[in-house]
Amino acid sequence: MPKQRREEIKTEFKQALTEFVETLKVHVSTSDDQWTVKGFIDVFRNIYTISADTKIVSKILEIHLFPKLLEFANQNNYRIVLAEQQNYYPDLSFVKADDENVKFAVDLKTTYRLPDNPEFCNGFTLGSHGEYFINRKSNKNIQFPYSEYLGHFCLGIIYSRSGSERSDETKTYRLEELKSITSVISNFQFFVCEKWEIASDYQGSSNTANIGSITKISDILDCNGVFKKLGEKWFDDYWMNYGKIQMTKPDGKVKKITLLKDYLVYRGQNPRLANSMTRKPAHKINKRVQK
Repeated sequence: MPKQRREEIKTEFKQALTEFVETLKVHVSTSDDQWTVKGFIDVFRNIYTISADTKIVSKILEIHLFPKLLEFANQNNYRIVLAEQQNYYPDLSFVKADDENVKFAVDLKTTYRLPDNPEFCNGFTLGSHGEYFINRKSNKNIQFPYSEYLGHFCLGIIYSRSGSERSDETKTYRLEELKSITSVISNFQFFVCEKWEIASDYQGSSNTANIGSITKISDILDCNGVFKKLGEKWFDDYWMNYGKIQMTKPDGKVKKITLLKDYLVYRGQNPRLANSMTRKPAHKINKRVQK
């Protein structure tokens, strides 16, 4: 497929997905911006509350949104292929119903605002920079080879936790008391960005090869990541070589390159091309980084 046509299709998909996410807040929120999910119910009409645990919230939000995602796919002539394994990338593969060559990777990303610094969120990971990212024909831990996707997108949700990080999980309510249950999260913001647009230049976790995100919320919503001035090719090149190249510092010490500004110097480029607006790393705010 010609490059220009690939870009046209990607632009069309991104525009449609962006317009779609603008409708999702109404789907998940009450009139006062609380999450419409209050807990889970049994056949005896008992409601059990949930906690604000990030993994629980993330999974329930995915389930909550999936019917709408199916609706979006059908309206735009795509089918959704779910990740076959829990650790596979991406969460959702959108495949054009009448052209198997048109595929888009969409990862659902959720994170919460930091209560002591609400301009920032806890951040999230953007997939591995390991085997399938380096070898783009690989099938390891990925639904389709990386190179088969015309674009890699994040459908993100930023929310606020309730005053207490944990609700009273021991309390049981009756169905008639539904409206009296405090939602564990509220105040949703949805966004769509290409993965490279909100990437940082540091890992999202210390023990796995995951790409980290930026954490300033206004920059996330504007898709204003560290590579914004450079583009996707530099994002790919940097993360394919992350931690593999050594450089000698002016003081004579040798270190692995794990910062974009050092990588740009190594490649003979101006280090100021690394977007300085997003340089407050997540691990200096909060060591826990979400999916």
